[in-house]
Amino acid sequence: MDITGEHRIAVPREAVWAALFDVETLKACIPGCKELNQTSPTSFDAKVQLKVGPVSATFAGTVELQDIDAPNGCRIVGSGNGGIAGFAKGGALVTLAEDGAETVLSYDAKAEIGGKLATLGSRLIQATSRKLADQFFSVFTGRLTS
Repeated sequence: MDITGEHRIAVPREAVWAALFDVETLKACIPGCKELNQTSPTSFDAKVQLKVGPVSATFAGTVELQDIDAPNGCRIVGSGNGGIAGFAKGGALVTLAEDGAETVLSYDAKAEIGGKLATLGSRLIQATSRKLADQFFSVFTGRLTS
């Protein structure tokens, strides 16, 4: 499954870059995030509670930032296990481009799912993934511009 998107954020690129590494900002922006702990300068452990169609589960997972090219972008790689609900793993290439005083954040994500989640159908999974990404970036943008 592939998900791409672009968001214009009315703050300088350096501020967006810093927010991508800020635990409190990320915790507030990740839909369903119950816990987020930084385990190294570039990795995090998380617990996220999600509902995808009829399946509801708490996922324990890890996220690592790789190929860091500050403040231009990085690769985000993560995986999570929701027990009987299944698992998800994937990565996203995130790029930040300056456009005057604003920043254009683009992402290209690829994900794999298994277990009960995989039986729900690709349309539902794709729609839910897009909705979660939009929620994250709406809250992220709001925190940076308020």
